[in-house]
Amino acid sequence: MTTTHQDPGGPAVRTDAARPDPAAEQFPAPPAPAPPAPVAAVLARMRVVEATLPPADGIAVFNRVYLSVTEEIARRLGTGGFQDPAAAGELDAVFARRYLAAVDAAGAGLTVPACWRPLFQLRRHPGVRPLQFALAGINAHIGHDLALAVVDTCHVLGCEPGELAADFDRVGDLLTGLEERIRESLMPGPDLLDVADPLTHLAGSWSLEMARDGAWAAARVLWSLRGMPETAEEFAGRLDSGVGLVGRCLLTPLG
Repeated sequence: MTTTHQDPGGPAVRTDAARPDPAAEQFPAPPAPAPPAPVAAVLARMRVVEATLPPADGIAVFNRVYLSVTEEIARRLGTGGFQDPAAAGELDAVFARRYLAAVDAAGAGLTVPACWRPLFQLRRHPGVRPLQFALAGINAHIGHDLALAVVDTCHVLGCEPGELAADFDRVGDLLTGLEERIRESLMPGPDLLDVADPLTHLAGSWSLEMARDGAWAAARVLWSLRGMPETAEEFAGRLDSGVGLVGRCLLTPLG
């Protein structure tokens, strides 16, 4: 934009109010770093799920939440947000693949893990609200899948769970920070603290932070049992069933 002003006793002078910065043209901002290939692959799969499911489908509701979280993790992987980006990226991809495996199993008519079964069974129930779908998916993925993903990642990288602890906590802090936003965006009505709404009580009965702590404890137990495969399998099966029971409670129809 060009303006003209008159200096006292002098000719009119043209000035550019918004001149381009030559340095910015010569040194443009670098593009955002691409996420690691395994993370990019699971992001692509989640976007396919988003594009193929009706928005009100319970899996679609959870997928939108999970996609936004994974996109933020991918961004932080490229900006120094993790202590060991390679290990954190591997954990993120291994973790996401467990959810995507459940989606594939359901699509093929196969049995999904017990932790996911309530969400897949009730994904179209008209009496279940979007926040319930989101919390049930987070419950299944954090409560069961995350523990097994930590163990799987340790096997892949040849490390101990303790070596992943710092980045595990960073991912957990990100999830906890997003939890309130998720609740606010999916809670119906203008009054989010309506004590007369059963959804308020149901949503308040579950804590992501406690689920995350439980997942870390379960991962450590499973790692300690790696030399006893039968016992480890039994423990993982009971964890799967217990998380599924919580998910079924979270999906109690309210209307």
